[in-house]
Amino acid sequence: MIVRGKKIEIRKSICTVVLFMIGFTMLAPLFWMLSTSFKTENEVFDFPIRWIPETFVGWDNYKEVWGNAYNFGMYYFNSIKITVISTFFQVLISALGAYGFTKVKWKYRDKVFLLYLATMMIPPQVMIVSRFAIMQKTGLYNTHMGIILMTVFSTYGVFLLRQAMLGIPDSLCESAKMDGAGHVTIFFKIILPLITPAMSTLAVLKFVWTWNDYQTPLIFLSKRELFTIQLGMKLFASESGNIYSLMMAAAVSATLPLILIFLLGQRYIVDGIAAGAVKG
Repeated sequence: MIVRGKKIEIRKSICTVVLFMIGFTMLAPLFWMLSTSFKTENEVFDFPIRWIPETFVGWDNYKEVWGNAYNFGMYYFNSIKITVISTFFQVLISALGAYGFTKVKWKYRDKVFLLYLATMMIPPQVMIVSRFAIMQKTGLYNTHMGIILMTVFSTYGVFLLRQAMLGIPDSLCESAKMDGAGHVTIFFKIILPLITPAMSTLAVLKFVWTWNDYQTPLIFLSKRELFTIQLGMKLFASESGNIYSLMMAAAVSATLPLILIFLLGQRYIVDGIAAGAVKG
């Protein structure tokens, strides 16, 4: 038994080392990007790679990126505005939809949900032309409001929160109704507190998707002052003349919010997805 226990420990140690090496190879590009953002341009392509810059320029690259020459702060603000508003309303609307498909009884509810779920099979690229026509006719083209309205509805969000709500006993809602509570009270005071992990999961995922979205702003925004961080990065790359030290400083600035959001919400992602996977 002792020998077998030692073999298991050795296998675990080997697996840990292998996984650590795999994880390091995945994080290596991130480390290189961070290191390059503090280098001079002459050191960027030195080989072998110097992970610690020989000439440390401090925050000079970041000061130049965030200076008035590139308007990087404007792109940053636009992305924060669109991402935060879109994330808030998508979580709220998805929760309302999930509540209607779980706790409100009406005819053909489950069949309508299956049809609703089937829309996930439609590629977003198929709807680009129709969305573009709608945005133009409604006067929402070239506005942040148009981008937000297109991203606040999510079939996946409704599905994820519905799976979480299925684990809540209907008896809780029935008891609240007997005490005189309506759907609004039940939704906000009973259901929402119980699905906080799933809502946090959706919020983190939605934040990452919206922040990284390049296609939607590219098609529906043409005014430079409305550009998001992704369009700003593309424009910055062309204006900076492929100065890689500055490009990496801009990339670190654009990636930092995603890293912070993921670090803060990673446990909610795991708990929310795991909880949703065993329901229904």
